[in-house]
Amino acid sequence: MANRIILNETSYHGAGSRAEIVNEVKRRDFKKAFFVTDKDLIKFGVAEQIEKVLNSGAIPYEIFSELKANPTVKNVQDGVDAYRKSGADFILALGGGSAIDTAKGIGIVVANPEFYDIVSLEGVADTKNKSIPVIALPTTAGTAAEVTINYVITDEKLKKKMVCVDPNDIPIVAIVDPELMYSMPKGLTAATGMDALTHAIESFITPGGWDMSNMFSLKSMELIHQFLKKAVDEPTNKDAREGMASAQYIAGMGFSNVGLGIVHSMAHPLGAFYDTPHGVANALLLPYVLEYNAESPAGPKFKEIAKALGVKATESMSVEEGVKAAIDAVKALSVSVNIPQQLREIGVKEEDIPDLAVAAFNDVCTGGNPRPTSIADIEVLYRKAF
Repeated sequence: MANRIILNETSYHGAGSRAEIVNEVKRRDFKKAFFVTDKDLIKFGVAEQIEKVLNSGAIPYEIFSELKANPTVKNVQDGVDAYRKSGADFILALGGGSAIDTAKGIGIVVANPEFYDIVSLEGVADTKNKSIPVIALPTTAGTAAEVTINYVITDEKLKKKMVCVDPNDIPIVAIVDPELMYSMPKGLTAATGMDALTHAIESFITPGGWDMSNMFSLKSMELIHQFLKKAVDEPTNKDAREGMASAQYIAGMGFSNVGLGIVHSMAHPLGAFYDTPHGVANALLLPYVLEYNAESPAGPKFKEIAKALGVKATESMSVEEGVKAAIDAVKALSVSVNIPQQLREIGVKEEDIPDLAVAAFNDVCTGGNPRPTSIADIEVLYRKAF
């Protein structure tokens, strides 16, 4: 069996690295940017920082900001229509997963117009052409959308989050500038950081994990343990922001190539049903699913998770002690950054749980779970978390 790794052609990291936009655009002889971002980033002046870079290089651009926190089929279709009218020849995506996922969808459909319905992109779509070139700049330290081959679009008609997996969608350039993350409020910093932790842990225990992806996953956990709470408590702490920017990107390098599990399967319907922020859903569900997945071949790996999260003397622990230590460490970090601990706290309706369980079981991430599962098992997990 061959283990495949797909990453960006080029990535830049560090404070001020957004200036490299000009060099990349000139080197590739691009003419005009289709600038995908969201209205909040425009409102709070983050988009303006990128406009200054574009203006300094005399790079024409057109802004598209008609998107939602959980981007929809219509958002992508509207973006495709706007791109075609713009005269742009590349996409510049600024934001969290919402903006970058929207940009990926636009880029894929412009290059593969037969998928304009968007819903046919769900799962592993048989696209023939690489996306229109995308340069992605994350403003959150969580989704790692800038380095993954995945994007998520909501089908509002079916109340369904569609996970799209396509090597043709990966941005050609990722620019991870922690200065763009300074304006993130504490709640978003916490939720996106726990999203990154979920990526790292799920990719570490999925059956598809191997030496290289495990290296990424463990390093990401170490950095999150070291920097997440500090980034939440001290939003302009340079070291903490840089540490979390690296942690989420490294986690993305891993999970994009080996997959995830039912934390994500269960989180996606919450976003589709209630518009729950993805990071909050993942963070809340993670301890419950870890307890479930401890009864799998991945159980012995929990000691390594515990060690990466700062637990001492894990080498002498039994498997059972390692499992408990890992779950306790995840819970402690989650509580320390004020993540809700029960689904009822975030507006989930108990009567929806059977439908949520069916949607979660049918999610593309379910196949990556280390323990074979069922609709009934997932329903039990939702009820425990409720």
